[in-house]
Amino acid sequence: MIRSELVQKLCTDFPDLTQREIETAVNAFFDSITEQLASGGRVELRGFGAFSTRGRDARVGRNPRTGEAVDVDAKRVPYFKPGKEMRERLNLGEVTAE
Repeated sequence: MIRSELVQKLCTDFPDLTQREIETAVNAFFDSITEQLASGGRVELRGFGAFSTRGRDARVGRNPRTGEAVDVDAKRVPYFKPGKEMRERLNLGEVTAE
């Protein structure tokens, strides 16, 4: 699902709100998560999961086209850990073989 599909779904679910109001709310939600992660924080949505960042060390990578060695700087990358409720809902109907 992409952002525009999310907005359309919410428009269907909440017909009393305008598309502009829903887009504003969706943008504010994503902006808040991004700002919190950029400041080194963590965002936890109970039953859904937690967003955080993890550090990656600097390393030497390879240009796939030329095979040339390329220095890759250290960076922080987003990380998502699904919550228990989400994992359970995703695995409904699966039978584990024992």
